[in-house]
Amino acid sequence: MSWLCRIGTTGRGVLHMRKILAFLFAFTLFAIAPVPAQAQQSPGSQPGPAYRISPGDDLEIMVWGDERLHQVVRVLPDGSFGFPLIGQVMAAGLLPSELERVITVALKPQYRDVVPQVTVTVKSPNGYQFSVIGKVKSPGTFTPGRYVSALEAIGIAGGPTEFADINKIRIVRKVGGRVVTIPVDVGPALKGDFSHLTQIPPILSGDTMVVP
Repeated sequence: MSWLCRIGTTGRGVLHMRKILAFLFAFTLFAIAPVPAQAQQSPGSQPGPAYRISPGDDLEIMVWGDERLHQVVRVLPDGSFGFPLIGQVMAAGLLPSELERVITVALKPQYRDVVPQVTVTVKSPNGYQFSVIGKVKSPGTFTPGRYVSALEAIGIAGGPTEFADINKIRIVRKVGGRVVTIPVDVGPALKGDFSHLTQIPPILSGDTMVVP
């Protein structure tokens, strides 16, 4: 906490210190507090997206009853991986449940009867990466191993600097062939108002957050 001490005791320093403490409290609350089931289903809530497979992820694939098909594979940069009996499988962008169905269909010619149950687990989500640039203390590219919200992403990047404009934060995201910008409103949370945490957008793989 030595960096807090260095802020000083000037009026501006004290104000900045209060903003940082509010941010840290909001970040911790958002990251660890369980969300009741009723809150998850309320019209204004925004649950995190289901994880979609990315290049670089490690997947554990099991075909129940056939030990030779118990594999741990890494998704290649082109989004595919090799699997016994069926060859290359395209996985990037799919939910694990969707990939289970793809593998099941591809294995069908190998079995006389019903294909054994296929399960896919993302063992290490190494492919989930995002960047935070601009007026944060530790800008860079991050691989947290789980989906995070925009507020958590700012915390991972060290929090906003003293002169950051927290009201103009944007997420830059590629959607198909287009680039879109998404406003991020963390101002209330930094001021101690935690009533809108569920409205803070999630960060998707490949996103860039800009803190001006």
